[in-house]
Amino acid sequence: MNEAPHPPDRTDDELALLDITVLLRYGLTADPGPRRTALFGDGAAAAAVVLDRLGTEPRSVAFLADTVRAGGLAHAAELPEPLPGREAAVLVREWLLAGTELVGGIDADDTAATWLRAVATIIELKQLTRARGRRT
Repeated sequence: MNEAPHPPDRTDDELALLDITVLLRYGLTADPGPRRTALFGDGAAAAAVVLDRLGTEPRSVAFLADTVRAGGLAHAAELPEPLPGREAAVLVREWLLAGTELVGGIDADDTAATWLRAVATIIELKQLTRARGRRT
């Protein structure tokens, strides 16, 4: 059986350059496989890096995930401030709008909510690691 080689580890700076909007467009409604893996792997890590650098709290992202699960991507995209802070709000609105352009319905909403929860968890882990004095 041919296994794909493990992708090289990416630095935070490399992750921050990824186009998260594209990963969402192609990953939210994809069947399990490389596109979904890219979204939940590098895509979630990249989103966490970017939002963490903007000072976004993990609980804010987790709250947004709950909002997406309850009301859908379209509802969350219409929020005046989906995350605290102008830069984070503008950025995450772009991500939410990418999801609304898909014809994924409730499944896409649930996948987006799960992805946002993963992003929140990664931000929290980064913050805990920093608090313990380790390099992130």
